Amino acid sequence: MIEPSKHQPDPRTQQDALDVGDFVYAATGARVRRLTMPDGAHWFPAVDVCKQLGHTNSRQALSDHVPEEHREILETVTGAYGLSVPAGREWRRDLNLIDLQGLILLVSACTKPECAPFKQWVAEVIETIQREGSYSLEEAEVQPAEPGAPIAYAMPEQVAEAIVRLEERNLQADEQLAVAQHKSLALQQELLETQRTMLETQRATLGAQQAIAQAMERIANRLDTLALDRPAPVPDFSAQPTTESVLADWRKRLSVTEDVWTVAVVIAPVLVQEGELRQPLEAIAARTGLSVHRVNECLRMLRKHACIQSRGAAEDGAPVYVLNQR
Repeated sequence: MIEPSKHQPDPRTQQDALDVGDFVYAATGARVRRLTMPDGAHWFPAVDVCKQLGHTNSRQALSDHVPEEHREILETVTGAYGLSVPAGREWRRDLNLIDLQGLILLVSACTKPECAPFKQWVAEVIETIQREGSYSLEEAEVQPAEPGAPIAYAMPEQVAEAIVRLEERNLQADEQLAVAQHKSLALQQELLETQRTMLETQRATLGAQQAIAQAMERIANRLDTLALDRPAPVPDFSAQPTTESVLADWRKRLSVTEDVWTVAVVIAPVLVQEGELRQPLEAIAARTGLSVHRVNECLRMLRKHACIQSRGAAEDGAPVYVLNQR
């Protein structure tokens, strides 16, 4: 048996020979939840221990490795002392608990490399007891100064080394997490800046579209005023057409919608000055703020009402249009 002390301490003041938190940390590689009873007995949620040790089925792990006398239900454990079920995250009345021996049995059944130092120390304890009849912890170099204080014991070398390695691993994990969080924050900031740029671009585009619409409305109103002030002149295509005469002629030939008029205002000067239109649909779409599909529909409407006529396509594939003179 393990003999941490030659004395028989008072159960009301008895303390663990080793800090149970460090003990469990060395065994499982994690700080699992713990419930300590008034008599000093420690109980641990089975699901916490199984998760850290890699047991995927906690009920099966308990059935295979932990006898019934080392496992209990939370309500039964607390009820034996007249205690209420502790409030907190996932502390349920039917929660399966295991005592310290049950925890050690689960560790012994675990194949994770992290458990090896702890299992090696347990084997050393058993081998020492078999050889010498007992096992005693070494007393710590520094002892409590208070009178009657329990003796402090040094942590076994294998357990201490396991804790050091675990702490180093956790520090590395914390550093990696900090780097990942920093990168994530930088990406979030970059995304925010991109969204702000997109929003500003959308606002600028909307403003340009509104300006074009207002300009077209002013042109339409001016043409309407001119049409009311004097009779519409009969277009004479024997003379050189002008942008105004072409637009006036087109306005008579069809009921012009806003989109069609937008395209007409853009292409009429080109047709008058150059005699033909050889611009890709994308270029017209960029100048009007309309989609390529909508520009194509507007041109089709102008062809249908004999405002323009197609002359095939240019070498770069752009459609060629000329004025339809009657």
